[in-house]
Amino acid sequence: MSTPPTQQVVNGSLTAAAPIPVKERGKALLSRPTLNKDTAFSREERRLLGLDGLLPASILTLEEQVAVELRKIRRKEDPLERYIGLAALQDRNETLFYRLIASNIEEFLPIVYTPTVGEACKNWSSIWRRARGAWITPDDQDRIAELLNNASGNADTHLIVVTDNERILGLGDLGVGGMGIPIGKLALYTAAAGIQPAWALPVSLDVGTDNAELLADPNYLGWRHPRLRGAAYDAFIEAFVRGVKSALPGCVVQWEDFKQENAIRILERYRAEIPSFNDDIQGTGAVALAGIIAAVAAGGGDGSRDLAKQRFLFYGAGAATLGIARLLRRRLERAGLSGDALAAAIIAIDSHGVVHEGRSDLTDGKRELALSAAAVKVAGIDGVLDAPLATIIAAARPTALLGTSGQAGAFDEVSIRAIAAVAPAPLIWPLSNPTSCAEITPADALAWTNGTAIVATGSPFAPVELSGRKVTISQANNVYVFPGVGLAAIAGRLAAIPDDAFIVAADTLAALSAATPNASGVLYPPLADLRTISRAIAIAILTEGAKQGWAVTPPAKIGESVDAAMWEPAYRAYVPA
Repeated sequence: MSTPPTQQVVNGSLTAAAPIPVKERGKALLSRPTLNKDTAFSREERRLLGLDGLLPASILTLEEQVAVELRKIRRKEDPLERYIGLAALQDRNETLFYRLIASNIEEFLPIVYTPTVGEACKNWSSIWRRARGAWITPDDQDRIAELLNNASGNADTHLIVVTDNERILGLGDLGVGGMGIPIGKLALYTAAAGIQPAWALPVSLDVGTDNAELLADPNYLGWRHPRLRGAAYDAFIEAFVRGVKSALPGCVVQWEDFKQENAIRILERYRAEIPSFNDDIQGTGAVALAGIIAAVAAGGGDGSRDLAKQRFLFYGAGAATLGIARLLRRRLERAGLSGDALAAAIIAIDSHGVVHEGRSDLTDGKRELALSAAAVKVAGIDGVLDAPLATIIAAARPTALLGTSGQAGAFDEVSIRAIAAVAPAPLIWPLSNPTSCAEITPADALAWTNGTAIVATGSPFAPVELSGRKVTISQANNVYVFPGVGLAAIAGRLAAIPDDAFIVAADTLAALSAATPNASGVLYPPLADLRTISRAIAIAILTEGAKQGWAVTPPAKIGESVDAAMWEPAYRAYVPA
């Protein structure tokens, strides 16, 4: 076998061989996943670092190791077993894990993230093998900075993905099992945007659970208390933010899978205090807006190719709908809509019917989505506010139906045929995750519209065979957006991340989608291009930020700064320290 390459990563770029000193020897070196190279250690490294006799004789290159690991993982038929196998590799050899994921992102995205990560979260206490990240409970409230330092190992941490585990995908309160989401998101940050693993820290705010099944499980690993609520919960979040500012100043924070009311309140409370964003709100908004722009440009909806002539009906009025609606409203304003016509272009439905100002049960997020009495009349739905979905569709005449409810099968045949009757190429997007929560299957959406629908989903679906043609199902996956936004925030040392950053991300992604030779049904670029996409988004965000004054990187240095922040998984040559 050949000797492994002795390339080093400096400021995100591969350079000529430059051995680095390591203090670890023998088994201690093999036990460090950030340093371990397994069978790729050279003869000289084995001799100098006390590894002789600890490894098999063959020496493999990183590419040869990837091929070996691919064969191992592909032999596992069960997706959860593949997840467990990849987690074991990450715990053993991080460089190999990230090279494997980055080189095969389309194959392993559904494993390290949705839908398989949902199963991993549900079974977290039984499949847990090794600690990763920071686990913080209310008992730790007075020493959160200390715990963050412990978890980061005093490394130069630039990025946190944090969850309180209450709204994991469409699965609800999974208690401590929600930690699978930050771990998965950070794996994608590295694979899709080159964020160094040492810069990233997953965090679980384990504030208890109201899931009775978990509390009754003797194997449950979380904080065994009912979920913290009210003022005590707010004080805990405040303590967490203070801890981040103290231990990891300037660190970017991505809020993930919080209950809608908490998600909105936390985002608005802290977005100007620390560089932070909520992917369920803003990331979802950007990736959906990019797909909408691409779909309308391709003749979707009413066929006019004019965004201002479309009407959007959301089934669900949670954080995802709010995020999409905020960005979509701004884009419709740019397209010329205003006043009641603008308001009537975006209609949201929850379990009590259309969200409108005449209701007394609206939370803060829903109030922002609520239609005025005038907008209700413009939309033509004043007599059907609490009617079935198909009746509302017939009255409102939407050109797009987007599902964010987490209710599997909510789009029935009557409703789909109703939208097909009013829109020649309706956008039918079941965006809820995981796959089991999708409002409709792509096959049904296409069959019930006689193949006219443009379909995008939140989770991956196989292509659909329809009348002798294969329709590719686009996935409106946030991985197209959040890695590039995080990369921009890190490379540009942003003090805050405004909504304009997500508008820029949507525009950039839509432009890349338009530049992609489209197969039937394709709205987004290939997932294999994620690193290129993330780089383009980061550069575009910092360029616009420099124009508007919220990014400080000189325009001539933006590309260089972004490239310097992108890490490539490659082995380094070691010498004894």
